[in-house]
Amino acid sequence: MSEGPIIARRGTGLAQGEALLLVMIGLAALASAGLMLWAAGSWKLAAGFGAGVLALAALVWMARQLWPAPAAQIVEQDWAMVRAVSDSPGVAIAVTDRAGRLVAANAQHEDWFGGAVAPPALGMSEADTALLAAAGKAAWREGRGQASGLARGSARYDMIVERGGRNEDHLVWKANPSASADRLEQAQGLISGTTGESLALGGVAAVLVDGDGRLLAANPAFAVRAGWNAAAYGASSDFTAFLERDEEGLIRFAAEMASGKSAAPLRLLQAPIDPEDETAPMLILLLDESEGQGRGSARPVESLLAVLPLGLALADRDGRFIFLNDAFCRAVRLPAGARPIYPGDLVVREDKGPVADAVRRMANGPPVTTDIAIRLRDQPEEPVALTIAGLRGMGDAAVLLSLKDNSEESRLKRQIAQASKMQAVGQLAGGVAHDFNNILTGILGHCDLMLMRHTPGESDYDDIQQIRSNANRAASLTRQLLAFSRQQTLRPQIVQLPDIISEVSSLLRRLLGERVTLDLHHGRNLGAVRADPGQLEQVIVNLVVNARDAMPQGGIVTIRTFPVSRAEVRDMGSDIMPVADYAAMAVEDTGVGIAPELLTKIFEPFFTTKDIGKGTGLGLSTVYGIVKQSGGFIFAESEQGKGTVFTVYLPVHAAGLAAADASLPKLPETPQESWGSGRILLVEDEDMVRAVAERALTRNGYSVVTAANGEEGLELFAGDTGFDMIVTDVMMPVMDGPAMVREIRKTCPDLPVLFMSGYAEEQLRKTIDVANVAFLPKPFSVQQLSQAVRDALAATQGVTKDDRTQ
Repeated sequence: MSEGPIIARRGTGLAQGEALLLVMIGLAALASAGLMLWAAGSWKLAAGFGAGVLALAALVWMARQLWPAPAAQIVEQDWAMVRAVSDSPGVAIAVTDRAGRLVAANAQHEDWFGGAVAPPALGMSEADTALLAAAGKAAWREGRGQASGLARGSARYDMIVERGGRNEDHLVWKANPSASADRLEQAQGLISGTTGESLALGGVAAVLVDGDGRLLAANPAFAVRAGWNAAAYGASSDFTAFLERDEEGLIRFAAEMASGKSAAPLRLLQAPIDPEDETAPMLILLLDESEGQGRGSARPVESLLAVLPLGLALADRDGRFIFLNDAFCRAVRLPAGARPIYPGDLVVREDKGPVADAVRRMANGPPVTTDIAIRLRDQPEEPVALTIAGLRGMGDAAVLLSLKDNSEESRLKRQIAQASKMQAVGQLAGGVAHDFNNILTGILGHCDLMLMRHTPGESDYDDIQQIRSNANRAASLTRQLLAFSRQQTLRPQIVQLPDIISEVSSLLRRLLGERVTLDLHHGRNLGAVRADPGQLEQVIVNLVVNARDAMPQGGIVTIRTFPVSRAEVRDMGSDIMPVADYAAMAVEDTGVGIAPELLTKIFEPFFTTKDIGKGTGLGLSTVYGIVKQSGGFIFAESEQGKGTVFTVYLPVHAAGLAAADASLPKLPETPQESWGSGRILLVEDEDMVRAVAERALTRNGYSVVTAANGEEGLELFAGDTGFDMIVTDVMMPVMDGPAMVREIRKTCPDLPVLFMSGYAEEQLRKTIDVANVAFLPKPFSVQQLSQAVRDALAATQGVTKDDRTQ
């Protein structure tokens, strides 16, 4: 490495330079005085001018001595970049600058990619080169990029790209051998590599053929004895063309028989790469049936099975194990030094009989293959697939057993089944809530109409209020069902989590009681989130009440808010949360905790660990639905005896987005005058709701024409176009509300429309596809219906809210 720039001259050089400078100044002063004498003719003036020049030079020299020039800054080597290259042994690393030029590369990079070449031009296909280029752009943009499964020849690589250096103006490209190589690639590598050569030294010819019998790979023993050459024959070589059956029906190498040499009979042992795929490639071993080796010896086969990455074992005709390779021992989790006698020793008691029968049948029957699902003794919760194949001509070895781990497949199946169940229950809950909302709309509407005819203090007035109160309680239950199914109507606002917690802190302390302490901690630089404040309060209350119930003897409930940056999310390595900035809230208790087997079920509807009558099982499912509908994530961590932590992550609201919701018009926040005038077409398939809405609008001055479905409403409108507004339900038989409105809008594009529905506005907006319409969620009161109609009419007529309230 070259040294940095020189920052100072030596002392002698400095003194000589200053002396020369003084001499030059003196000569300049003498010359100036001579010129002045020649021009002015006065020696006094010339002497004064020369003395002035000398005095000025002396002042400059003194200033330089008092305030010397700063020393040149030493340019240091970027050691961060050097460490990035040197601290990762066994990994191919290259460093490029912003212009894409190669700055540094280690020896592994040059070895794998053919020299000091700059990514992404690493000699790969166009598709893989494009993936590398995209990973580089992602690294410049987000600090990190990744590309997996890249192919260069027969090798596979995974590339990680990161910004690096003191000023983060370089990219560090790190390549690792890909971990996604399938069993076919492994088998090809084994046959063509050192394992195949080792088998050849032991006299075993090994080949890999595809489902059509074409050669994919062969070891040296087969190549020499069969006369096969990959360059000459290529991938289209027919495996059977190299074999020939003699008069006795024995199989021999065709090349050896043609040459007149002593051609030993061969025994073929076949092992499918994927037992579940009949067209999968096949591994075939060709063993000599010679007296010197001993007919039926399985030792060469055992040598091959020992190095294969598949879980393989051999058993005799009595079902006893003869050989188990390391992969098989790892799959069944055998302790070091342990050796089972029978395959049945590895499975649960219920599976011992079927396994023993299958082994005995394969050992004494024709050489076929069968699969059986078993549960291992040490891991009974995860079924695995055991493949049993009959062997012939292998001496004592009569059965080949192959074990496949199905734990990942079973986990995915459970996740799919769980997701399907949750979706089905969500659809059911949404439908039930919709029907209940229609019923509650009728109950609340009739209560409102009856209250208009009674005054406070009357006995009927109190009874009606009680009915109305209970109906509102039922409406809150339907909102819980809609929250679980993510079909509730949200009113999102830009809020701060600490503000929401402060609003309900007094309520939380009353709910917790005297034996439970509430502890609040708010982090700094917390970003604003876009969510429904009322629903967030419900999330907090439900989580705190759950925490209280988990501490019957008292304890501490801690609520923390803290920011989570994009870098922290990336470090978490979550497959669920996208990389973004989040505002997080954690609710922690010191209670009894949750058992691990129950932790995955706590967000399911109607699942509860509380005693009968003390819990509905909707609390956490409601929390989950609200968080997911708000675009957030919730996770639970628990340790029995120490407590539970629920963490909610809500995405930070982007400042560039509009704060207002781009949804349908909302109801006014405060009651206003609801009287109005105009002709309204009311379309509602529920008789009770239609009757209540008609009476409510009529009492407020409107002329109402009713229809029981969309087709009837369309006919009424076609016969009378003098309507000022349409109020319609969304979901109706035959023709729904949106379809009817679209037909009407073809002739009256500016006609105001108010949709009513027991489903969520957010869900309906995805299917309605009708512009400039208002929305009224069920259940609603008479006052809310009248005010919504008046607001929709006023908005169409261009009347402002202030004008309407005057």
